[in-house]
Amino acid sequence: MSIFFYFGRYLLFLRSMFTKPEKMNVYVARLFSEMVAIGIGSLPIVILISIFQGAVTTVQTAYQLITPMIPKTTIGIIVSDSTILELAPTITSLVLAGKVGSHIASEIGTMRINEEIDALEVMGINSAAFLGLPKILAGIVMIPILVIISIFLSEVGGILAGHLSGALTADEYIQGARSSFQLFNLQFSLIKAFTFGFIITSISCFHGYFTQGGALEVGESSTKAVVYSSIMILVSDYLLAQLFLEV
Repeated sequence: MSIFFYFGRYLLFLRSMFTKPEKMNVYVARLFSEMVAIGIGSLPIVILISIFQGAVTTVQTAYQLITPMIPKTTIGIIVSDSTILELAPTITSLVLAGKVGSHIASEIGTMRINEEIDALEVMGINSAAFLGLPKILAGIVMIPILVIISIFLSEVGGILAGHLSGALTADEYIQGARSSFQLFNLQFSLIKAFTFGFIITSISCFHGYFTQGGALEVGESSTKAVVYSSIMILVSDYLLAQLFLEV
């Protein structure tokens, strides 16, 4: 089937969440549960990746700027701007596409092959909204928070790496980061995080919801969710950069 078929099916899936919504109190408990699963459940991997991301970027940048003509504060400028604009939102979201996306697709896909979704429909419940909407809302809320945490920890990792390697002091790093900081860069990073959060959760819900077959097909849906989410993150990353950044 063509890409237009799947894209149209995806749009119809999103529309079905709002055609017959349940009462708000039905979603509250599920929303908080999904926020814990996506946010708290992903926190350890985000912490680990962010610290080493900042550390590695600092060391490699210091290695490239070996000339004494360039002040060491430039390292802080480059690492800080790269972290806020690109590394924290994009790398974190790609990792979450693997962790969160695969979990969502496999969870909903398992419910599909076990006929639990059919049972929800028989009871008159809008299964797409009941299963998908809390996950999408939780992703839109929690992934930007995880990105903010990633930015902070990447800066901490950069400061520690600069100090331990002797490339630059903490004061030099902070001076460089503060001199180049722009509020718009942080706002743009959060715009990307909101967009990526929606992409990860909605695409994963879509692939899980339309799973057909057995356990093997659940694995295939999980893989497709991760692959397509990652591709759309990269495509939207470029489109947002073209749209919001003046070149």
